[in-house]
Amino acid sequence: MNFKEFKKIGSYYNLDITEELYSKLEIYAEYLVEYNKKVNLTAITEHREIYIKHFLDSLIPLIYVDIPLNSTLIDVGTGAGFPSIPMKLYRPDIKLTLLDSLNKRIVFLESLCSRLNIDAECIHGRAEDFGKDVCYREKFDFATARAVANLQVLSEYCIPFVKVGGSFIAMKGLSEDINSSNNAIKILGAKIINDINYTIPPEDNRRIVVIEKVCNTPKKYPRISGKIKSKPL
Repeated sequence: MNFKEFKKIGSYYNLDITEELYSKLEIYAEYLVEYNKKVNLTAITEHREIYIKHFLDSLIPLIYVDIPLNSTLIDVGTGAGFPSIPMKLYRPDIKLTLLDSLNKRIVFLESLCSRLNIDAECIHGRAEDFGKDVCYREKFDFATARAVANLQVLSEYCIPFVKVGGSFIAMKGLSEDINSSNNAIKILGAKIINDINYTIPPEDNRRIVVIEKVCNTPKKYPRISGKIKSKPL
């Protein structure tokens, strides 16, 4: 996908795609495909699909969620850096932390950030451990996750990172019944404030669930991973 085409698609979503942004996304795409040959980062390796299914999709939250200047953001289970690195490239003021349990991904992310000349803290670890660490617990304005886990499970991993007044931005599919997660979200000290459906080309329907932190998360959460998965809140 060339610059003009991606800029045109971006303009449809009220995204200002500059040549500088596009050039950095090109570096990202090329390095992702190259690195993916030795470490499994993504099943999406075709150039156009990377731009639509990874880059465009990662930028969509910036349209619908008000992220103030210099906000802190942690991307939980970031994988290959989606959605947070494209967000950081579009909004360099965001103070970014990348968390993933697989060190091979963290090595990739550190190298990628160096190539893109962006500042980000890259952490190798599990969300349930760092969610109880006083240096990270309730320290972020925003948490993001674009994961396959259901929202009940994902909320326990992510909400503990968010400070009161901040938000967890969950990128989900349309098929999930998010109402089943209401109890878990309430227990964790938060509430759903927005559920946004959107479409990326050609007709891929997706959603963003915005969850606001309204009070402190009880100290016993997050639990160990086995309990989070086997006995969702």
